[in-house]
Amino acid sequence: MKNPFGGKRSFLLVVACLAAGVVIAAVLVLNRQAPLHGAGPPELRELSVIVAERLPFRIEARGHGISRAAEYWQATANVPGRVVERHPELESGMLMREGELLLALDPSRYRLAIAEAEAQMASLSADLERLEKEEQNTSRLLGLERESLALSEQELSRIERLVEQGSVSRSRRDEQVRATVAQRKAVATLENELALVPARRSRLQAELERAETRLGQANEDLADTRFVAPYDLRIDGVDIELHQQVVAGQKLFRGDSIAAAEIEAHIPLPMLRRLMGSVLRADAAMSEVMDISERLDFTAIDAEARLAGLDEVRWPARVTRVASGLDRQTRSVRVVVTVDRPYDNVAPPARPALQPGMYLQVVLGAPARENLLVVPAAAVHDDEIYIADDGDRLERRQVSVAFRQGDLAVIDEGLSPGERVIVDDPVPALDGMSIQPARDEAMAAWMRARARGRTQ
Repeated sequence: MKNPFGGKRSFLLVVACLAAGVVIAAVLVLNRQAPLHGAGPPELRELSVIVAERLPFRIEARGHGISRAAEYWQATANVPGRVVERHPELESGMLMREGELLLALDPSRYRLAIAEAEAQMASLSADLERLEKEEQNTSRLLGLERESLALSEQELSRIERLVEQGSVSRSRRDEQVRATVAQRKAVATLENELALVPARRSRLQAELERAETRLGQANEDLADTRFVAPYDLRIDGVDIELHQQVVAGQKLFRGDSIAAAEIEAHIPLPMLRRLMGSVLRADAAMSEVMDISERLDFTAIDAEARLAGLDEVRWPARVTRVASGLDRQTRSVRVVVTVDRPYDNVAPPARPALQPGMYLQVVLGAPARENLLVVPAAAVHDDEIYIADDGDRLERRQVSVAFRQGDLAVIDEGLSPGERVIVDDPVPALDGMSIQPARDEAMAAWMRARARGRTQ
């Protein structure tokens, strides 16, 4: 059976809820406050500005490369032999001083060759001395025989006259003729012996020179059995052991000089062209010299090598040369810089030695020939900058950026010295909106320092 009061109660509940809602709405409407109207203009936005000016500028070029020794020594066996001496520290990574004996081969056969060559030279020298004596003796005998021949010729002439007078028999004349002919033969024999002396001397001298050559070769071979460090070096690789037999042409070990290191840095061509334009010699335009090292003043370039990933580890460097041709893959220029004495002031791990194989960043710098108009790179928005005009209104200005270097931009056209450049990034940046410019002296000082290549 249905409750006769159920429908009526539901209706009364709905009416009560509606009445409560009307009362709450009325209270809110009665207690509302009218909106306040400002008495002044809206607050202007404050934006940081700097004054554009031409500044002394340090043009930089950066690239990366692998370090290597400026000079290295590849020890190669010129003569065969057995290793009889090996330095106890001849291992990869060890430092060796100039003049230290690193390796020695058995010198026995080369000492024997020297002794043999010296003995042969002594024998040939004795033969030459004997030939000299023989020449002197033969010359004296020849003089005596010529005197005898002259006397014999005179006697023959006298006998000939006596034969004509009938005072001497013909047999006596014949005996004198035979004696004179014999004397002539003796003189001719001695003259022939003297004539052969120069040829004999030349042959002995040639043999002596040949023996001297063998002696010199034997001495060189003996010297080649000893491997002495030509300069201070760091051993790279060793391929020889004690008592090992080596053959001529065999590579034994390699050592890198510690006097200087080289880095072949690959630098983008546009970046390097800007730098080279500032160090071009004054007479380069009139010169016909093709060598780039003579057209550019490398001494005007400041160079520095930095360990990639650890910029605080640095070495002063100098530009040595520009390698021929561009890199085939990156089309960059290969600039070779040299670091002198890369093992000095070593304090691992904070300052390691500059060893071959390190990946380095090379930074080159030179002052620009004239002051440049520079602004922070962040102030350039898609080749557009914001200017605070004379009425303190924002002006959007198209500019031509000559180049960017790090966090600076060099402006070519569209900006004049003395204009106020907004260094903030207002959003929105409406052309003509009123602003409140505020000089940022700290930003201006930072920009001047960065333009000179300094960091704060």
